[in-house]
Amino acid sequence: MPNARDIMTDDVTCVRERDDLRTAARRMAELGVGSLPICGEDNRLKGMLTDRDIVVKVLGQDRDPGSVTAGELAQGEAVTIGADDDATEILRTMGKHQVRRLPVIDGHELVGIVAVADVARALPDRPVGDLVEAISEHA
Repeated sequence: MPNARDIMTDDVTCVRERDDLRTAARRMAELGVGSLPICGEDNRLKGMLTDRDIVVKVLGQDRDPGSVTAGELAQGEAVTIGADDDATEILRTMGKHQVRRLPVIDGHELVGIVAVADVARALPDRPVGDLVEAISEHA
């Protein structure tokens, strides 16, 4: 069974903790992505920032995206997966936390991102279908 390192995207761009959300939004647009890992000055993962976070937590509350930093939106510890964890663990973690993307960590270093699409390409249809169903459930 493939592990996270086998199926992840290893070309990962971080937004820095101190970057304002206008900068983060531009970076998302340039890369064509809807989320970015938030990395600290020590290059450790501090959280994930999504386009939805920017809209709901900043624009939706009439806050200025030029004065809010990515670090301000990093809440708690990010849900991650180890580089050597297998696809079953990836699916379990995604389903449990209802996320579509997981940062991949090797020790304390961010080495990639694994998305539902990566898992879908690597596994038979049914486990992926179960995952999509679990992610889509409402509490």
